[in-house]
Order: sequence, then C-alpha cells, then structure tokens
Amino acid sequence: MKKKIVVLSSTPRRGGNSDRLCDEFIKGAESTAHQVEKIRLKDKQINFCTGCGTCSTHGKPCPQKDDANSVLQKMIDADVIVMATPVYFYTMCAQMKTLIDRCCARYLEMKNKEFYFIIAAADEDLSMMERTVEAFVLSSIAWKNR
Repeated sequence: MKKKIVVLSSTPRRGGNSDRLCDEFIKGAESTAHQVEKIRLKDKQINFCTGCGTCSTHGKPCPQKDDANSVLQKMIDADVIVMATPVYFYTMCAQMKTLIDRCCARYLEMKNKEFYFIIAAADEDLSMMERTVEAFVLSSIAWKNR
C-alpha cells in the first residue's frame, strides 16, 4: 500500500549527518512508490510555545503566525512521520523540541500514525543516545495512547 510520508529534518546543518540519513530513508521509500515530502525545520519559522493555553484550554488554533500550523497539518495528513535530529547534549536539537512542543494542541490527530526516528550522534557509545531515543518514544507513546 502506497503511504504518504513526511520527513522532518531538524538539523541546522544542510547536508549534516542526520540530514543525509533522511535522504537515504527517502530514497528507500520512493523506490517502493511511497509519496515522500522532506521538511527542513531550519527553513521554517517555528516560534516557541508560549504556554498561553489558547489551544489546550480553549480548543482554538494556536494564535502564533508562523509555519508551525502548516507543518503540523502535513504531519496530520501523512500516514508516516519521520523525525530526524542530531544529538546535542544527549538530547534532540532545539528545532525538533520546539516543533514537538507546538504539537500539543493537535497531537490526538496523530494518534495512529507510524513514527520513525533518525538520530545521529558523534559519540560511538550507543548508550549515549538513550535519552534522545527515550524522549522521542515518550512523545510518540503519548500521541498513540490518548
């Protein structure tokens, strides 16, 4: 079955390790006729969540005028969401965390999505990436279990 896939590359370095891994994932997905869109978060204006409560308390769309709503809509429209990040200080980079924070109002709409995580780190000790993996897994479990 052909799937619609959105790949979110959060590295600030175009052509960085996690960005190149995204490209390899995309090649594989496209070779099996899936529809893939890659979004580079560095090219988007995504503001920090201000905690105003408009979305969570009042059920209204986020009042911020930035690119977050269009990225979220693409995530909701996709069958598969791929989140890619470099590891900075043993966690995901700020660009990815900022987007995840902005998913708060609409995470239930992503409840049954397939999630894949691409993580690139300089440290050869795989246990050093555990915090990053845990953060992603906890985010996706929260979306799936609601």
